[in-house]
Amino acid sequence: MFPRVKRVRHVGGHRLELSFADGTTRELDFRQRIAGRGGVFRPLEDVEFFKQVQVDPEAGTIVWPNGVDFCPDVLYSLATDRPIRVLEPA
Repeated sequence: MFPRVKRVRHVGGHRLELSFADGTTRELDFRQRIAGRGGVFRPLEDVEFFKQVQVDPEAGTIVWPNGVDFCPDVLYSLATDRPIRVLEPA
C-alpha cells in the first residue's frame, strides 16, 4: 500500500498538485482521465466543478462533491512512476 494523499491544490485547468503522507508532491493532469468518459465524470469536465476537489482524510484520496474519487494507490503510482505491486495468492 502506497502513502495516502494529505493535500490537494488546483493549479489550473485539470491539473492538481497532490501531496502525499511521505512528503512526495507532484502535479498531475487529469484531463485525459475524465474527458469523454461521461457518467459521473461529466461534471468534472467543467473546470469550475473540477476545482471543488478535496481530500477525503478517511480514504486518503481526492474526492469531488458528486462522489467521484480516484484510488490513492493509482494516484501515487502516477506521481512517482512506481508500479502498483500485485500481491500473489498464497
